[in-house]
Amino acid sequence: MITSLSPTAPPARLLLATDLSARCDRALDRAAQLAGEWHAELVALNVLDVTASPDQTVAWAVGTDDDYLLNIARQQLAHDLSGLNIHATMRIARAGDAATTIRDVAASTECGLVLTGVACHTVFGRFLLGSTVERLARTLSQHLLVVRNRTRGPYQRIMVATDFSDSSRHALLATARLFPRRELILYHACQIPLSGISGKLSCASFIRDIEQGEYVNFLTACELDADVKVRPVIEHGVLETVLTRYVRNHEIDLVVMGTHGRSGVMSILLGSSAAKLLGWLPCDALVVREPRATM
Repeated sequence: MITSLSPTAPPARLLLATDLSARCDRALDRAAQLAGEWHAELVALNVLDVTASPDQTVAWAVGTDDDYLLNIARQQLAHDLSGLNIHATMRIARAGDAATTIRDVAASTECGLVLTGVACHTVFGRFLLGSTVERLARTLSQHLLVVRNRTRGPYQRIMVATDFSDSSRHALLATARLFPRRELILYHACQIPLSGISGKLSCASFIRDIEQGEYVNFLTACELDADVKVRPVIEHGVLETVLTRYVRNHEIDLVVMGTHGRSGVMSILLGSSAAKLLGWLPCDALVVREPRATM
């Protein structure tokens, strides 16, 4: 059976995928904050990796068996979770394919959101869990939250990137559901067609046509509740560049993206430049999955 995501309420259970290193502390803090805000249970998962923990590396080097390594990981995860004022449970998995294990645990525990961390060591960025995060972004059935920044309270400045596709509509609806009582920025990056550069269509009029046409039609189709406030932002330029600049200049806390699109956001995110785009974003990023039918 495939569990569908609820259209009306935040998830009752969250999955934190952590390698137990200091780099995942920010993801842990955000997971605890969201679990508290949503009154949700947190499931903390570590897939055994001796390269991530000094204690495990030393134990592995002297030939210690997996059971001892698992016990070390269990102790460290319990220590990380201690003191959190939330309902949290632990899962420790033996070494294996991390992405597959995370997907399996998320499904078996009926988690509606998976969180993990990202660390950037170069100008282009590098996923904390390597290709695991990109694989999760491509194949995970649940929403995926990639945490980059420190937690300083609930998300407030939230941007939903849109190309006016059905996937973007699901992303906006999910964001309104997960984060009520916030003004949402609905962001679209456009490029003027070559025919418009030499013709009468100026950049300003091109953007105005989008705002009065596609943007209005898109919001009408979304059928948002009356109390949801959405502010449009439409800019001209290449998505990665203008979106990242806007996020930095306006101190955006969270960028939300759909999983598929006509153009733009997710065609880039799920393509060959996935690590580059998420690495460039100076904030957290939420990948929203479209609802799936129950079988």
